[in-house]
Amino acid sequence: MTAKKRRPNGASTIYQDKEGTWHGRVTVGTKDDGSPDRRHVRGQTQGVVIDKVRKLENLRDAGNVPKPGKPWTVKLWLTHWVEHISAPSVGVNTIAGYRVAVYHHLIPGLGAHRLDKLTPEHLERFYAKMEKNGSAPATAHQAHRTIRTALNVAVRRGHLARNPASLANAPRLNDDEDTEVEPYSVEEIGRILHIAEQQRNGARWAIALALGLRQGEALGLQWAHVDLDNGLMRVRRNRLRPKYRHGCAEVEPCGRKHAGYCPERVPIRPDTKGTKSRAGRRVIAIPDALLAILKQHKEEQDRERDKAAQLWHDGGWVFATEIGQPTNPRTDYTHWKRLLTTAGVRDGRLHDARHTAATVLLLLRVPGRVVMAIMGWSSAAMLRRYQHAIEPILKDAARQVDGLLWAPPDGDEEGPDKAN
Repeated sequence: MTAKKRRPNGASTIYQDKEGTWHGRVTVGTKDDGSPDRRHVRGQTQGVVIDKVRKLENLRDAGNVPKPGKPWTVKLWLTHWVEHISAPSVGVNTIAGYRVAVYHHLIPGLGAHRLDKLTPEHLERFYAKMEKNGSAPATAHQAHRTIRTALNVAVRRGHLARNPASLANAPRLNDDEDTEVEPYSVEEIGRILHIAEQQRNGARWAIALALGLRQGEALGLQWAHVDLDNGLMRVRRNRLRPKYRHGCAEVEPCGRKHAGYCPERVPIRPDTKGTKSRAGRRVIAIPDALLAILKQHKEEQDRERDKAAQLWHDGGWVFATEIGQPTNPRTDYTHWKRLLTTAGVRDGRLHDARHTAATVLLLLRVPGRVVMAIMGWSSAAMLRRYQHAIEPILKDAARQVDGLLWAPPDGDEEGPDKAN
């Protein structure tokens, strides 16, 4: 008599129970504890169960089997991703942006969807609804980038077979929002610096326009990073936007909604963090004219320290308040806007000062690798983003040279080719 062949371990099985219901069991992998992850399907007929078993085997072979347990919703996944995956590994400014996108836009608009049922069409309708309700295209675009990043992690961890945000059409940015390089002209720079010389902390704007430091880098500068004797500046830290909690006693709350306005507010975020990238940690040679401005700035700050006496907070900040505290980035932005108005130049972003510095360096034919080192760029692709900005300026200079050297003599409008 021939013995019954034993099925190999892990092979799928199909059987019928006493009540006539058909069952299938498929091994799709291994659980966290090391035991086999064996999934169960059922149906009223053998054919239905065979079809379910084959589909599950195909998902297993393609590496797309959903994780066991209760399915994720978009709300649950985004909350888990932003708080437990992203928060421990990204910077405070990055996580703050993620949280705004997740809690103010994505969860209210998409949170009830099952994660594995979310489609590109759901996302596209959501982006359109955001803009219809008054959100700026840039805000919708930020929401798109955030959920695309979150769902990429879900794909890598096996919770999704593919990322619907990568297939959806991203919200279109307006032309003015997509414009990156808007340098000021040499004449505009002169007017800005002339007004800055007359203002407190005016050296802040000389550094921005001459060396192109980012706002956080400039406000994070400490005198220990500036070598006035040798004319060198070391960029090491980034100033963070302050964040506070209420410090008022519970029995006598201040009544202010935002902790930043509480008279007894307590900071809960550090003043600075490390630079944005390794390329951001750099040493820059200070031009002589700027070095003189910084020396004068330090003398003025020393006088403020003497005047403030015991009220002075000795944090060593290059750009500090009247009592030595680090400058708030929001205040710095307000001062920039006022400076432009007083100087009578066109309105612009604070980042345009950085673009201006990069453009000036390129116009002066400073080698690309040197420009990258000064600006703290890690990719040569950044250089190419400025080509369209400097080419019109170079052509305008060529026209001026042409008009100067080959202008017709006074009274000779027809030039050298005038008929005899």
